[in-house]
Amino acid sequence: MNYGKRLMSTLWAGFLAVVILAVGQGCGERFFGPTSICEQLRCRRGDRASEATFIPCSPVEWVALLSGCRLTRIEYMNAQPTSLGASPTNSDLAQWVRDSRSRTLDLISDLSDEQLLGPRLAIVNPLLWEIGHVAWFQEKWALRHAAGQAPVRPGVDSLYDSAAIAHDTRWDLLLPSRQETLDYLRAVRDAVLERIEDPRLSDSARYFIQLGVFHEDMHNEAFTYTRQTHGYPLPRFIRPESSPGEAGPLPGDAEIPGGCFMLGALPGEPFVFDNEKWAHPIAVEAFAIARSAVTQREFQDFVAAGGYRRREFWSEPGWTWRLSSEAEHPVYWEREAAGRWLRRNFDHWLPLEPHHPVLHVNWWEAEAYCKWAGRRLPTEAEWEVASSAEGASSGQGLAETKRRFPWGDGAPSSEQANLGGGSGGAADVAAFPAGDSAFGCRQMIGNVWEWTADNFEPYPGFEIDPYREYSQPWFGSHKVLRGGAWTTQPRLLRNTWRNFYMPDRRDVWAGFRTCRQKEL
Repeated sequence: MNYGKRLMSTLWAGFLAVVILAVGQGCGERFFGPTSICEQLRCRRGDRASEATFIPCSPVEWVALLSGCRLTRIEYMNAQPTSLGASPTNSDLAQWVRDSRSRTLDLISDLSDEQLLGPRLAIVNPLLWEIGHVAWFQEKWALRHAAGQAPVRPGVDSLYDSAAIAHDTRWDLLLPSRQETLDYLRAVRDAVLERIEDPRLSDSARYFIQLGVFHEDMHNEAFTYTRQTHGYPLPRFIRPESSPGEAGPLPGDAEIPGGCFMLGALPGEPFVFDNEKWAHPIAVEAFAIARSAVTQREFQDFVAAGGYRRREFWSEPGWTWRLSSEAEHPVYWEREAAGRWLRRNFDHWLPLEPHHPVLHVNWWEAEAYCKWAGRRLPTEAEWEVASSAEGASSGQGLAETKRRFPWGDGAPSSEQANLGGGSGGAADVAAFPAGDSAFGCRQMIGNVWEWTADNFEPYPGFEIDPYREYSQPWFGSHKVLRGGAWTTQPRLLRNTWRNFYMPDRRDVWAGFRTCRQKEL
């Protein structure tokens, strides 16, 4: 009898979901307006909600409701920004523009003209082209789009538009010389700084200036893994002595309660990308997640157990990749004749650092390790819950609050996270205890990007931003990573920030943490 009731409930819920999917678009416009989600929702359990109960109006809201969440309308999206984060002042913007451009120049200043082109590879760009592209993007949005200005240099669209110029052809372009390219970077920077000095600078103009800075920050991180890929020396600005030193491992799991959670960026965040919009209610089951990322020693055990050669640990596409790439271990590892494992860090070979997170492993490698270890990758939602949620004061479920960073709402400090690139590499997984989340998870911001189990997909009500090529072309084909790495700029990150790469990418600063398998 109970089984029959459960079956009928499941069938009825499925019928409702089909109906909702059919009418959801119209319903969404009726409740949310033509720009999709324009109100913040919050999940509540029980009868404590004081606001009027919100009628669910999308499949995801129905799923949350059927899972025990009460949905309420609590804050209008167009209200003044909350305390989630302060918008940068004009002085801040100017400093960001100078800082990001200075980092770009630092990352290529010591390289020869030959190194600025480098070999033709599918995973990197020629650096001479890429630094020009950074300036072109900034000019396109901050000067030409937002201010209606003419191009600083004629013909740049035919050289640097990444959406129009095929990757393999970028080595064949008749690019400006090194000096001409550097002159272009400086001219664009100076024109943007002049714009910032305008007292009539609009919020829209400020948005596109920030977009240019964050785009450059992302490419600067790409420049570091390009240097790693090619075996170039450490960038000159790196000071390895700034590393926190040995801190050891951090074993064990954090037990995370289930409950209702707002996945995605909350209104009031001063800048978000379109793939973070907007926070929406989901129901999360209780789970256990590792307090730290998988270490080099732990991954070495997988290699020693023959993990790369044992078919039973690999999914079908993962095994296909392993065979085609002939992978036997992480891409920058090498074993000496005496049996000791080494790791290449830029142009130097070092013994494995046992308590550092494993780096430069792709999604397939992470998946296979989990199968061998009897674990699994966290879902994207589980990762964000572990990083930003708090336990309810009652001791049951999740609190209604959500942190901007694991430690709270304050911007990252050098005591809380390994960010900004100055340390020259990852730190032991037990380092930076001041950056722990409410549940005791460490380094969920900084040190190493972390693969999650999920495909990169849009959130409900997704609306594309002006930079149309940022997210939408990659939905469905890429995997989500969270958290940032030692090279990531602090100003770029928050708990809701979503990175995404193809599952075969081993060149990026990526590792992973694991979850306990759910009981059947």
